Formats: sequence, structure tokens, C-alpha cells
Amino acid sequence: MTLYLGIDFGTSGARAVVIDCGGNTHAEVSYKFEAVRNNLVTTWKSALFDLLGQVPALVRSQVRAIAIDGTSSTVLLCDQTGVSLHPPLLYNDSCAVAEVEILRSIAPKGHVVLSATSSLAKLLWLSQQPQFPQAHYFMHQADWLAYLLHGQPGVSDYHNSLKLGYDPAQERYPDWLVNASGLQRVVPYLPKVFIPGTPVGAVKPEIATHFGLAQSCLVCAGTTDSIAAFLASGAASPGEAVTSLGSTLVLKLLSQTCVENSDYGIYSHRLGDLWLVGGASNSGGAVLSQFFTDAELADLSTHILAHQESPHWYYPLLKPGERFPVNDPLLRPCLEPRPESPGEFLHGLLESLARIEAQGYALLQQQGATPLAQIYSAGGGAQNPTWTQIRSRHLKVPLVPTHHIAAAYGAARLAAQGMSLLNFSHPGIVHGPIES
Repeated sequence: MTLYLGIDFGTSGARAVVIDCGGNTHAEVSYKFEAVRNNLVTTWKSALFDLLGQVPALVRSQVRAIAIDGTSSTVLLCDQTGVSLHPPLLYNDSCAVAEVEILRSIAPKGHVVLSATSSLAKLLWLSQQPQFPQAHYFMHQADWLAYLLHGQPGVSDYHNSLKLGYDPAQERYPDWLVNASGLQRVVPYLPKVFIPGTPVGAVKPEIATHFGLAQSCLVCAGTTDSIAAFLASGAASPGEAVTSLGSTLVLKLLSQTCVENSDYGIYSHRLGDLWLVGGASNSGGAVLSQFFTDAELADLSTHILAHQESPHWYYPLLKPGERFPVNDPLLRPCLEPRPESPGEFLHGLLESLARIEAQGYALLQQQGATPLAQIYSAGGGAQNPTWTQIRSRHLKVPLVPTHHIAAAYGAARLAAQGMSLLNFSHPGIVHGPIES
């Protein structure tokens, strides 16, 4: 039997799913990150190999392709052996505020890189750090994890590379990027970009031997966690959307038109001949977890009258900084006034999260995306019926459960799709950087 392995790295943990050609699940395992992570790269590496070890040996032996997704714009600066030279910059790290001002004079108005959390802004920021002279590669989280398996650094996909400035419509880095005098020091570090799912290389022999994988098992170019969740959802028609209710709130609307506007944190990922228009808020389930345990969330939710609107208006954030639908790296959390009743407080938080989601979809359509018709709900928050009822009241379109909850399932589908690319004459690689 031919099986495909998808691995998903989120903000609170990692998960792996193995499927067959028919989409049937043969294994599903998980790894929860520790509350305190002193060394992220060590945590990620441990999680990757722990997940591989958890998959039953008989299942592992039949895996023929692997694809990995990671959080968008989580990046690493690495030396020639792939060792991280600087602590990874996470998806919501807004250290590069000053670099955005430099990019405003280079990138087109409204471009997705014009954000303090974009990969290109972070690369520019890293180029000012003392470790930069030792750097050889700039990698996204999914790139680096795949590198641990196939051993080929400097390779990415056009989903992860969108916020690095890569143009998926033209299938190349744009001239404004590669020819800009202010960016010449970082251009040599731009990765080669593959179509998501394209086989990049076989698993390293020593890893294949250790885990009992086939020596011919291929590692494919990956994607981001939110797109993997979309691929798992079952959404397929323009107007269908997926909201990922995880640690953060991520919206993806399948559209016939490409929409980009960095002023609002809106960007579009290419998906075949269509576009995934969306944005990612820093608000989400992580804020709920700051105040409530899982048991408390489940219990308190059952006592909330979901048909009644909460009078409390919050902007739930863990720390200052928001990406979408308000793009403001200095936006402060608003969690006051806090009522004495924990249930009333939770009601206000859920109501406010639903308002942010509704505001996000309204904004996508105002900017030219295909009108919203239906929303698939993914992530842990999708399992909360009270939150679903509150969301339905605000969104006013049908809310349906995703066909598969785990983003890792979407990554597994990407691995299966990648194997079909072997039958194409197109080699998969769509454009590389200027060589250093």
C-alpha cells in the first residue's frame, strides 16, 4: 500500500497524519510543546522525530511521500550546515518595524511584505544583526524542518515565500526585489521556490534506516499551517472559506480574484487557478487559554446564552500588535472592564472574537474578493458549540464543520498530490534567487 505523511507545526504543538490514496487515515499522532520553550529549534527537532517515531512501524514502512506545514513567516537564519544562528523569529514577531519603512520605498503600495511581521522585513532586520556574516541560508519553519529530513537547504515553496516577496502569479521573484539597491545584501539568501507539494528529495539514508522508512521516500515542498487546514477542510468552490480557530484566528476565502492590501494585512495565496484571500489575526484561542483551562471553557460555555449579544467589547490579544483586520504592530490588548462572573467574561471574549472574524470577512469582500457563501470551521475552537452559535449570529452565512480537522491531514493530501507531479515534464522548481 502507498501511504502519505503530513506533519503540521502549530503554535502549541505538532501533529502527524498518514493517509492512503483514497484519503483514509491510517495513523494520527501528536506532540505538545512544553509551556516554557528555552530553545525553539531543539523543541521543533524533538517534535519532528518524536512524531516519526510514534507512527506505527508497519505504517511508516509504506510511506512514500512527506509534506510539512509550519506557521507563516516564522523564520530562521542558518549557517552552511543548517544550524540556526539566531533565535527563530515567530509569525507574530514585529521586530522589523523600522525595516518596513525601508521597504515602503522599494515595494509596491499595499504589498504583503509591507508588514513588520513579513518574512522579507524580518530578513532585512536579521541582516543588521551581528550573526549575519556567518549566515548562508534563510529558511521558514517548514523549510527548515523539511531540510532536517532531505538535507537540501535553501529550498522553499510559494505559499511560505509569499511574504518574502515571491510572486506566485509570475512564478518568480519580482524585479523590484532582486534589483533594488537597498536589498542587495539579502537577495543571495532568498530560497529557491517550488510549487507546494513538489518532491524535493529523498529522506536522508540515515533517517530512513533509523525509522524504517523506504529509501525512496520523498520529502515534498510544504505549505503554511492555515493553507494545510484549508486543504483538509473540503472547501473547493469560490465563495467558500475556512476559519481556523486555533491559537490565532486565520481566515481564508477561496476567490476568483487576487486581493492584496498590506494596510489591512490582506494577502492572497495561489491555489491552482484560484486564490486564497485572507489574513491572520493575533487574536484567538491563545487568549482564551490565558484565562481559562480547557475544562473551564467547556463548562462555562454551556451556561452562556449564545443568542444574546454580550455588552462587552474587547480586543483580545496576548501582547501589543495586530496583523488583521487591523494592521497595527502597536495595537494594545483591550480586556477591560472585566466582569466578576467568569462566564460573562468568556461570553464577552467569544463575542469579540466573532466580531473580529466578521469584520475580517467583510473587509476581504470590500477589497474585491469573491462574495462569501459558506464557512468551514477548523481548529480547536470549532468544537465549541456556543462559540459556533455566536459566530453564526455575526457571520450570517452557513457554518459547516470541516471534512477533516487536522491541518496535518491537509499536508498529507499535499504529499499525495506531490507524487503526481513526478508524472509531469515540469520539474517543479519555478524560480531561484540570484546565486551568492
